Amino acid sequence: MPAPGIRILLLDDDADVQRTVSDYFSEHGVSVTPAATRLQAQALLADPTEFDLVALNLRPGSENGLELLRELRARSDIPVILTTAHRRDELDRVLGLELGADDYLVKPYGLREFLARVRVVHRRAAGHARHRSRDAPCRRFEGWVLNRRRRRLTNPAGVDVDLSKGEYALLAAFLDAPQRPLSREYLLQATHIHEDVFDRSIDVQILRLRRKIETEPSQPAVILTERGVGYVFAVPVECAAR
Repeated sequence: MPAPGIRILLLDDDADVQRTVSDYFSEHGVSVTPAATRLQAQALLADPTEFDLVALNLRPGSENGLELLRELRARSDIPVILTTAHRRDELDRVLGLELGADDYLVKPYGLREFLARVRVVHRRAAGHARHRSRDAPCRRFEGWVLNRRRRRLTNPAGVDVDLSKGEYALLAAFLDAPQRPLSREYLLQATHIHEDVFDRSIDVQILRLRRKIETEPSQPAVILTERGVGYVFAVPVECAAR
């Protein structure tokens, strides 16, 4: 079904791409606002709530796209899809994912696939927003319950499990974005863990949290390492009313 109401910002300096994507998406109920430069995109994104998603082209040899992504992630969780011109730009794609991008496409891409990815990423982001609803202060996963009002974690047997400040913040960040790869940089920002200037501090907190919620910490099934990106909370998360 069409997804009316989705508003995306398309940053791409190719006028033909702008026109083709805009025409195709508009036929399927998706509004596209094109931008040719980083400065244009920055001006349009002064209020990120004007858009539901950003499609950001990474130009070979230029850091403008990645810099814009860094700026966005410092103040917004708006979904971002990266596009790249060449398959060999793997380093840029990996770095983009580490900085918090939600998906990527390699040119030349099919318009049908591009639209499908926009819908999937938008739907996933909307689901995450619902999970953060204040009407459901608790998060449930695999029988565990985190009560965010009381800052209390309860295991499947109903026993409270003590969490340090850092462990609690890390778990809360994962539960706000379940089944989505999260970079170490994102987790550092989300949890305000700054004891170490290097991102290894997140790895230490991950190990400690795994010891408390994993059945086999040495073979984790809940918090998985996403190679080249960071970590992913791999199990479904539900909202609970209690």
